[in-house]
Amino acid sequence: MPSTRESVLASLHARLQPLAAIVLRDGVLPERIPPAGLIILRDGQPGEPDVTLSPLRYHYQHRAELEVVVQAGSDRPVAFDTLIAAIGSALTADPTLNGLCDWVEPEAPVPVDLPVEGAAAIKAAVITVVLHYTTASPLA
Repeated sequence: MPSTRESVLASLHARLQPLAAIVLRDGVLPERIPPAGLIILRDGQPGEPDVTLSPLRYHYQHRAELEVVVQAGSDRPVAFDTLIAAIGSALTADPTLNGLCDWVEPEAPVPVDLPVEGAAAIKAAVITVVLHYTTASPLA
């Protein structure tokens, strides 16, 4: 049986699958970016939990990261904005990830343009997604 941490991350990954972009988990940035864009979910850090007693519970604010990449030529800003908005809609549609999480809280992206020699530039951003969840053990 997977841990709460793994269940939450797997649910976040599944939540993003219906988007037009390719969604990978801990993948490597490919040489070619798909036309609809690419999202790479990085597991991130669970951080130091808040602990309550009786019953003993660990309350995490796990900081996962979504690397969002678009390389769509002249309409790159629009394609990037559309993909970011789609991610936001997917996360707000179910902010508890089917009850596995207390709350999913995305932070605003900070976009950058990355030049590519001999090709259209890449527009990219990292979106931190804070996953609030509780476990009975740091290893559960």
